[in-house]
Amino acid sequence: MIGVQDLRKGTTFIDDDGNLFVVLDYQHNKQGRGNATINVKARNLRTGATIQKNFQSGGRVQDVRLETKKVQYLYKDGDNFVFMDQETYEQPALSDNVIGEHAQWLKEGINVELLVYEEEPLDVQLPTTVDLIVSETAPAFKGNTASGGGKPATLETGAVVQVPFFVNTGDTVRVNTESGEYLTRV
Repeated sequence: MIGVQDLRKGTTFIDDDGNLFVVLDYQHNKQGRGNATINVKARNLRTGATIQKNFQSGGRVQDVRLETKKVQYLYKDGDNFVFMDQETYEQPALSDNVIGEHAQWLKEGINVELLVYEEEPLDVQLPTTVDLIVSETAPAFKGNTASGGGKPATLETGAVVQVPFFVNTGDTVRVNTESGEYLTRV
């Protein structure tokens, strides 16, 4: 058990109903008299639903340690994403709503970490950066760089990111998976 004041981004815990949550955002509010309130934005690891939870200071929740397995993303089968465990060659699948926004960075053959609780696959942890091919973007014209901005580019996975004007269709770019920002042309 841990105190609710120890919850931080990325902490996994079980609520009173037995649901597994991971903390996405954390705020500690103290207003004059009375106890502090801990406001947590958390995602249910089994359903993918995001909720707001409020705790009184001094409350406790059951913390959970998730096991990680190295897996490789294979393919999408309907509403499921299929992975392969690199040690046992098992092929666990995660539903579309559990993968959520991570789907835009998954391309076939990418290595990720699968988060597992009591042999139940729950979520994936992406690498910090991925290299993806630009499938569509506006062409660059002479003088574009004078304003300094950028242009939208659609990547091979369907994700859309802002890239500098010199990036063209067919180029490979490195993108930060946490912020969705363009980092460099590879």
